[in-house]
Amino acid sequence: MSSRRWVLASGNAGKLAEMRSLLAGLDIELVAQNEFDVPAAEETGIGFVDNALIKARHAAAHTGLPAIADDSGLAVDALAGAPGVHSARYAGTHGDDNANNDKLLAALEGLPAEQRGAAFHCCLVATRGAEDPVPVIAHGVWRGWILDAVRGDGGFGYDPLFWVDSENASAAELTATRKNEISHRGRAMQQLVEQLRAHGHGD
Repeated sequence: MSSRRWVLASGNAGKLAEMRSLLAGLDIELVAQNEFDVPAAEETGIGFVDNALIKARHAAAHTGLPAIADDSGLAVDALAGAPGVHSARYAGTHGDDNANNDKLLAALEGLPAEQRGAAFHCCLVATRGAEDPVPVIAHGVWRGWILDAVRGDGGFGYDPLFWVDSENASAAELTATRKNEISHRGRAMQQLVEQLRAHGHGD
């Protein structure tokens, strides 16, 4: 992997800033796909890595640049891994955090604490091009428990329901810095940076 300019398969400004910060030590200039008018990819995969690959290859195909993409979500043990890849639209409307949390609480109603295990997953993919046969793949996992009521007002998504034993707090009660250090996305990014550095993108 030798190109310096890469495209992020997202138009999310917050995600772009976060990724740029985490990639700061590498010889990579990250640009959001909306700067190239790349249309949203159809996320038809059955797993996080599938959708991350779809998005990365889609962005690379439209721009001719190497691409980085992520797909993430919550997998609840008692729900056989749901909401999974449908995490952002679990209740029907994409990005309606309150509705998604309400649906999750209803699905787990009456279940004892020890049966409410869950994990956030984040899959990151870096591909040299749309046809790259060996993309770099990183997978971060963050284990926790689903509370029976929301706690905290930070974070987003399912954070207010996700209890982290090691912190004695919900994900929504953590500082952004601490969350990034221990979260699924933080862990996946650390892996990806190490792999990209091994491919020659060092300081």
